[in-house]
Amino acid sequence: MAMVVLGKGQKLAVDGGKYVRYTPEQVEALERVYNECPKPSSIKRQQLIRECPILSNIEPKQIKVWFQNRRCREKQKKEASRLQAVNRKLTAMNKLLMEENDRLQKQVSQLVYDNGYMRQQLHNASATTTDTSCESVVTSGQRPNQKNPTPQHPQRDANNPAGLLAIAEETLAEFLSKATGTAVDWVQMVGMKPGPDSIGIVAVSHNSNGVAARACGLVSLEPTKVVELLKDRTSWFHECRCLDVLTVIPTGNGGNIELLYMQTYAPTTLAPARDFWTLRYTTGLEDGSLVVCERSLNPATGGPVGPTTSVFVRAEMLPSGYLIRPCEGGGSMIYIVDHVDMDASSVPEVIRPLYESPKVLAQKTTLAALRHIRQISQETGSEVGGGGGHQPAVLRNFTQRLSRGFNDAVNGFADDGWSFISSDASIEDVTIAINSCPNKLQGSHINSSARFSSLGCGILCAKASMLLQNVPPALLVCFLREHRSEWADFGIDAYSAVSLRSSPYSVPAVRDGSDFSGNQVILPLAHTIEKDETLEVVRLVEHGFSQDGVLSRSVNFLQLCCGIGENAVGACAQLVFAPIDETFAVETPLLASGFRIMPLDPKEDSPKATRTLDLASTLEAGSGTAACSENETACNAINSRSVLTIAFQFTFENHLQDNVAEMARQYVRSVVASVQRVAMAIAPSRLSSSLGARHTLGSPEVHALTGWIFRSYRFYTGVELFPTDAQTKESCLKSLWHHSDAIMCCALKVPPIFNFANQAGLDMLETTLVALQDITLDKVLDDNSRKVLYAEFPKIMQQGFAYLPAGICTSSMGRPISYEQIIAWKVLNEADLPYCLAFMFVNWSFV
Repeated sequence: MAMVVLGKGQKLAVDGGKYVRYTPEQVEALERVYNECPKPSSIKRQQLIRECPILSNIEPKQIKVWFQNRRCREKQKKEASRLQAVNRKLTAMNKLLMEENDRLQKQVSQLVYDNGYMRQQLHNASATTTDTSCESVVTSGQRPNQKNPTPQHPQRDANNPAGLLAIAEETLAEFLSKATGTAVDWVQMVGMKPGPDSIGIVAVSHNSNGVAARACGLVSLEPTKVVELLKDRTSWFHECRCLDVLTVIPTGNGGNIELLYMQTYAPTTLAPARDFWTLRYTTGLEDGSLVVCERSLNPATGGPVGPTTSVFVRAEMLPSGYLIRPCEGGGSMIYIVDHVDMDASSVPEVIRPLYESPKVLAQKTTLAALRHIRQISQETGSEVGGGGGHQPAVLRNFTQRLSRGFNDAVNGFADDGWSFISSDASIEDVTIAINSCPNKLQGSHINSSARFSSLGCGILCAKASMLLQNVPPALLVCFLREHRSEWADFGIDAYSAVSLRSSPYSVPAVRDGSDFSGNQVILPLAHTIEKDETLEVVRLVEHGFSQDGVLSRSVNFLQLCCGIGENAVGACAQLVFAPIDETFAVETPLLASGFRIMPLDPKEDSPKATRTLDLASTLEAGSGTAACSENETACNAINSRSVLTIAFQFTFENHLQDNVAEMARQYVRSVVASVQRVAMAIAPSRLSSSLGARHTLGSPEVHALTGWIFRSYRFYTGVELFPTDAQTKESCLKSLWHHSDAIMCCALKVPPIFNFANQAGLDMLETTLVALQDITLDKVLDDNSRKVLYAEFPKIMQQGFAYLPAGICTSSMGRPISYEQIIAWKVLNEADLPYCLAFMFVNWSFV
């Protein structure tokens, strides 16, 4: 059927050579039904004809075709809108790339000029015969246009708005020279590539005064809305403790000048927190762009003297800010520049990279701002829905409260009511702080203060920091997230959950080792666009026995996992959680605890700062890039360091303070010991000789094992393991990895430890390639299956293979698994010597 538009409200339809003219009234009736039900059934269409007399002359078949055409037009309209949006994005991105290209050309020209200038200086020095010291000649001349100069200004009158406006205009000029000019030598951050769906163009400073980061991106929000969101720093900058606007001065150009005092959290317990005293200038440009620029006020820049606090170290913000340009057709193009001097000399030398790395600044501040704007833009466009029946704003509030609660615990500021209690030990490895006045806590704890006061309770925090060697932060956080039973004590988890609802009857003792016999279920709630931040509910269910039979009890945690995404280059990895009840109420008090691991990167840029737990990403990425960066990545991983900060919070009744303090101290020591054990197990130096390490398609170990598995199966059984498109190394590995049956390899030693599994095998065992090495074959099989395997083992070694009947096995989480058959065969290496045993669990499923 075809349709022709005749006029307003009239359409002409043709069906099998028969033309049908729709009157405006008929079209209006059909549109009403379409809005309620775009695809009505045959019964619905017949009912429509009966209930609408104006449609009585239309056949049911013609009505059906009208709805088909209407749906087709709607689909075409949506597709056209989508293509127009993509076209606008590409046009804006093209403009952004052209501007970036112009900036790079200016930078190249500047470098060529500087190079010529230095050559001339060296030539003059070598030609000078009267002075044998070329150093005096070279260093006496100053390079023109030296980067990041610090101008000296006379002290301005604090009560004179004209003086502040002069500082504001200077700040604006310096900021624009960084955002769109060559005032800073920008180097593109590895792993951040432009594109219509990417986060944008991200660069970090090179050889600059302080550390700086720059990001450019596109969002579908109007410039005024973007300015409003970015100025609300506490909503997106998790390290911002407070931001006070002390003075607002309107300017004649429609903007304003603000004097701000900001306090930030320290990321670890090893150094004091920083604060800033800044001037922020908001104004518009002639081309319609909006600018928010900011810089510190000090004797060098002039301006009034700000407040000081003894527990904070004053840091300096060099000209920074946001440039927001409107895009044709709607949306904005954003330029973000952050440039700070964190006074790294005042912190212990071992953690100075946290304050000297521009990549750390880019992740925690620059990209955090851009991600927040993009997230709000997606939510405004209804492209992101909330989880658990909650709106995105509610889930975002949970995320902010968890982050703020953990930062409060790590820092323990006295003005929040925290005080430290000393220990009799000569070396205090775990710091204990108490807060007997929870009503002084801000933000995340304000709703729980009344509850704690009525119970006569306080909050106790046990925290510690330690250095880790050769452990990628993302890898360790992934393991801690997926294997809570490896480090947590379920009894103490249960105590934490109960203590938020009522007074617990006793303080539990810390148990040696994990004897958790239950299930861990992770229920995702929400994640950011790049999936660098995930909010989820973790449910722990422990199964025990009593006189009445099986007894189960459960504990729920609201958990925030950060820094494990693909774009988390230089970012800290964090796992923060808080007990929560089943009601999941918005006003639920959150007592945050967790882990924060920050990489202490060397100053050289590395091509890849994270490692994966499995082969999935490399199987999809291709071999070209992975193969060329394998050696360099491994070297960087082996020589890497990071600092781990642990903080656990508990409530306590006043008369049990000492008991809870001792329990918390012992528990944190136990957790530290567990984390150290896990870190040693997953360190690249330990994994280098094992197939549990990260491999690429170019890795000889994984290709060798894959070939041995295929060749041995074909040799002993006379058939192929499974057909592949082409007998290449890559195709064999992909076929093995993605096969639906669980295939695992077990070492020929006692105890028989697994050393490799495909994706189905990891899913069946509910583990990762790293944790796989801690699982033995006898722990997986039940008694009957073990007896059958032991009986067939001589046959496997002599004949080369055997078929084992259906049975039951158990995952690493204790869940029973059924399978129809196990095919076991001996794997020979290139010398035809036994290397391992391979097992294929056919048609497995959880019981």
